[in-house]
Amino acid sequence: MSAHAAPAPAGLMDDAQLKAAFVYRFAQFTQWPPPPLQEFTYCVAGSQGMQESMQALTQKAHQATQVRMRYLTDPQQLGQCQLLFLGFVERADLQRWQEAAGNGPLLVVADNVEAFRSGAVIGLIAEPNGLSFRINLTEARRRGLSLSSQMLKLAREVR
Repeated sequence: MSAHAAPAPAGLMDDAQLKAAFVYRFAQFTQWPPPPLQEFTYCVAGSQGMQESMQALTQKAHQATQVRMRYLTDPQQLGQCQLLFLGFVERADLQRWQEAAGNGPLLVVADNVEAFRSGAVIGLIAEPNGLSFRINLTEARRRGLSLSSQMLKLAREVR
């Protein structure tokens, strides 16, 4: 994991694949409260391209016994998720999903500054030289999540 990931040469990795790789690594550097997870579910809302890229990554080995990927169309489906990627830009959509996320141990990752400001744990931010991320450590702790010190060191901002 690096703080910035420079864009790959054309044809090697598109934007959604790069974001999916970051999200996959975020899950590996996060600890959920006990008991240990037997099943891990990545959920994506608002981004079809991200869903396809995450699907390919979730076939890899993971800490949990079974890994699933779900594309959600309704916030009421959040109950089975350990990680939620929000791909919405509209404030109303972001607010609706973040309210539905409640206070449980859900790692909420978003790909825009607005979502990060309104309560996502991690914000993926596109910059001229690549992709960086910001971490809301207060929100992570409120949700009972523990983020690795390695990940915190690499973040552009930790608050």
